[in-house]
Amino acid sequence: MHVVGIDGHKKTHTLVAVDPLGRRAGEVTVAATPAGHAQAIKWIAQFGQVLLAIEDCRHLTRRFEADLLLAGHAVVRVHTRLMAGARRSARERGKSDPIDAEAVARVALREPDLPRASLAGPARDVKLVVDHRRRLVRNRTAAANKLRWFLHEIDPELPVPSRGLRRLCVFDAVLAALGDHEGVVVEIARDLVGECRRLTEQINALEARLRKLVETLAPSLLAIPGCGVISAAVIIGETAGAARFKSKDAFAHFTGTAPIPVWSSNKVRVRLNRGGNRSINHALHMIAVTQVRRGGEGADYFAKQLARGKTPKEAVRLLRRISDRVFRALLADESAAQPTATPPDLPVLLAA
Repeated sequence: MHVVGIDGHKKTHTLVAVDPLGRRAGEVTVAATPAGHAQAIKWIAQFGQVLLAIEDCRHLTRRFEADLLLAGHAVVRVHTRLMAGARRSARERGKSDPIDAEAVARVALREPDLPRASLAGPARDVKLVVDHRRRLVRNRTAAANKLRWFLHEIDPELPVPSRGLRRLCVFDAVLAALGDHEGVVVEIARDLVGECRRLTEQINALEARLRKLVETLAPSLLAIPGCGVISAAVIIGETAGAARFKSKDAFAHFTGTAPIPVWSSNKVRVRLNRGGNRSINHALHMIAVTQVRRGGEGADYFAKQLARGKTPKEAVRLLRRISDRVFRALLADESAAQPTATPPDLPVLLAA
């Protein structure tokens, strides 16, 4: 079976087909448009059953991936760091779109367990909402920090609670206090209060939307002690389907909770994994910290590790093994969401 490597860009996509021995069998460059995608699918058809490997740049290739999947092709994603070795070992020197596409194809030949692409589902909606909320929170923090300096200039004794510039009642109190002052600084401060209020209302609305989505998609995940709506939403959106991981160990490696082996000879040693998906890693850390604070199984495990001589930081890192439980919960929720099979004696109606 041939493998087709794809190097995607904003305006063009380059495809290179290689045979099972890694020899180049064809090459084409198409426009990154619906017509270009149709041309690529027609060109791929000449090789029969193929495996498509695409460089993992989803902001550039998401539409192309969807068209390929709808055409019935299997698509795997190749991380850019895997391509460097393939380029260095190639006979053709330099860097170009065909060289990169060929490197993608050869990585797919070499690596049997690359992540497979799938059509976007509810998990992507969760991720988009989470990312949008994160941007709004960042903007609110910047506006609130600037507002605090102006409020200190206007009235150093004006009481503003810590983390208070995210509550509507505090905004009302600040506006009332600014009513007795005049000047350009006061006008800007009023504008910043209005901006913080608007952002807070948007953030609250997004959190309510996330709660409905998460309660529908992952009730088992929410049942884990310490896992709130935001943490669950981050995990769902970044995981994009737990079934694509072959085991809990692969999921732990993805989340950065699996240690990295750094040993040789007789002494086995590992070090902290500072890679992986840092958003999920942070969500797991917050779940672990919450479990320690609120008591229960997590606190008991934390105390047991301290008794064994671990530092508090090391004990919390070990508690992040909760990723195994999160993985099982995600699988359970995805299995429950699968549609029931159609009885064999009933006709199957296909939508046009």
